Amino acid sequence: MARVEALLFVSASPVPPAALATALQVPVREVEQALADLAASSARRGLRLQEHREGYQMTTAPELAQDVETLLNLEATTQLTRAALEVLAIIAYEQPVTRPHIDAIRGVNSESALRTLLRHGLIEEAGRTEGPGRPILYVTTPEFLQHFGLGRLGDLPPLSTETALAPGWESSDPSPEADEAPA
Repeated sequence: MARVEALLFVSASPVPPAALATALQVPVREVEQALADLAASSARRGLRLQEHREGYQMTTAPELAQDVETLLNLEATTQLTRAALEVLAIIAYEQPVTRPHIDAIRGVNSESALRTLLRHGLIEEAGRTEGPGRPILYVTTPEFLQHFGLGRLGDLPPLSTETALAPGWESSDPSPEADEAPA
């Protein structure tokens, strides 16, 4: 477990278990067990194991972000606009996704929000589709997971049927009763 932890600590990006196994000259099963043990033991410490697209990396525990910012004299995190948060949510749940698909869901142009999210490193380009115009595909980054305190994309909260972002999803005005708490 210590050898896997050391490799993840020095890696600048997520590392797949097969690459760890190759570097350590051990079976992938052994690395996967070490990753499971590391995830369990790090849950109570200042570093966490984060999974992103079948790769793993060590990150700071999200609840300690303020301490890290204070020590490193970092600026406060920039607030994202509602539009940027909408686009980020669509990408997180629908990835990989194109701008035309995002625009269709939102009903407005999302170019500015995409530029903001790219600049902040929360999303990245992941290739192009084979369709007309070959639009760019967008996905979330490990920084997205870290920023929102997620260990992996599977930790995103489930969408309710009213908010599911399925193809063809269209926004509807909620009834006034939907916002009222039960008595």
